[in-house]
Amino acid sequence: MNIRKWFYLFWTTLAVGMVASVLTVFVIQITDPNLKWNDLSVIGFSLLFGATYSALSQMGFFAYLTLNFIARGMFKPATWRQIQWVLIIITFVDVIVLRAWLFEDSKGWAYYAILPVVLGIISWLAAKWKSQMTNASAFTPTLFFLFAVTIVEAVPALRQNNMDSTINMMIPLMACNLWQILILHRLLGSGQTGQAGQDGERARPTATFT
Repeated sequence: MNIRKWFYLFWTTLAVGMVASVLTVFVIQITDPNLKWNDLSVIGFSLLFGATYSALSQMGFFAYLTLNFIARGMFKPATWRQIQWVLIIITFVDVIVLRAWLFEDSKGWAYYAILPVVLGIISWLAAKWKSQMTNASAFTPTLFFLFAVTIVEAVPALRQNNMDSTINMMIPLMACNLWQILILHRLLGSGQTGQAGQDGERARPTATFT
């Protein structure tokens, strides 16, 4: 990762976060008649929030890359994958149980399960796509980053127990995380064609997490 590629990742992720934030506010406006789309302050704040969420997403991304690098040196690959699966399950359960217990309202556990289920489905599909673009070993770390790390990054919004605040933060965060994880192997050159095999087919790209 050279400076030019890092700048490209930084500015494109920043743009993704800002655009996603503005579009999210536009969607929220449909259900909130008090929010005026032509209010420049609303657009300005949404751009500012999008930039902030983008910075948070990028910090989380590089923090996970560092953690993954250290963990691969400490554990066997199979062990590290199992640890990540355990953490994914714990995160899934905690984001439901802890919020239902903390807020103690009449919404019930099913209400608090909507977010992790939707996020889990999106993360699963993106991880499958990532593994198809690289190799199967990229599935678990991609799923872990998109689900567990996104949940951790969105804790400030999750603690408010407000649907609009949660959506306003989660969508830009997820958009930025998706962009970074899906573009990384192209930036690092690991998506380039390898040497041809004996059967004449092109070699599969290597995953950046393996």
